[in-house]
Amino acid sequence: MSADSKWYLISYDVREPKRLRRTMKLLKSFGERIQYSVFRVHCTGRQLERLHWELTRIMEDEDFLLIVGLCPSCHARIIQKGGITSWIEEEEPSYVIA
Repeated sequence: MSADSKWYLISYDVREPKRLRRTMKLLKSFGERIQYSVFRVHCTGRQLERLHWELTRIMEDEDFLLIVGLCPSCHARIIQKGGITSWIEEEEPSYVIA
């Protein structure tokens, strides 16, 4: 991941089944499901803008969306039981050019 990427928690409440499925499918393509309507996404600000734009195209005014950005010290203090075990940012692979 890029140095300017960070973790986001995204929660939603979509009231219509078709929009619910589309929202879930889109979020699965960007991140990982933690609970039924909560996802974790590790992305750049630009990627988040695109995700938010795509979600606003799917969701209606009656639906709910919450996006919470986590600073490095915040995601380091996450306590959880079960499910996903690692929130560690993967390091960029290093390449040696000879």
